[in-house]
Amino acid sequence: MNKEKIGMLKEKYRRGVGMMIINKNQEIFIGQRFEKDKSAWQMPQGGIDKGEKTVDAVKREMHEETGIKKNFEILYETKTWHYYKLPVNLQKKLWGGKFVGQKQKWFLIHFKGKDGEINIKTKKPEFKKWKWTSSKKMMELIVPFKKKLYSDVVSEMAEELNNNN
Repeated sequence: MNKEKIGMLKEKYRRGVGMMIINKNQEIFIGQRFEKDKSAWQMPQGGIDKGEKTVDAVKREMHEETGIKKNFEILYETKTWHYYKLPVNLQKKLWGGKFVGQKQKWFLIHFKGKDGEINIKTKKPEFKKWKWTSSKKMMELIVPFKKKLYSDVVSEMAEELNNNN
């Protein structure tokens, strides 16, 4: 086991799920978070509640963040957990300072509905804007500390994305 993996095992990571929601044109849903200093775009994601299965968490989080609760199909769940580490200044602010980042299972989800079914104005909104985009454009827009995570997730899902064409 390499030193990076050993170090990650000693640190506390919050368990979570992420979702790559694609439409019929193979475009990816991204949302712009409410951030004071800059635009922070990301795919929907969130924590796993105690005792909750990953598939149940991803359905709950998708509904909470996008309003989507029907007209979708889960195509793929990542084989392994994917990790990202928060910048030090955010580690102290988020999740009561208990975690250095998240370890996540990611899901590829085909949204078969109409854009009008998407509603980001939920009880606790995560995003101020949303759009469909290419994976290349998404990589240009996301916050720098998630670039490796997103690259790894997109790589793992590439075969499934090609099969879904």
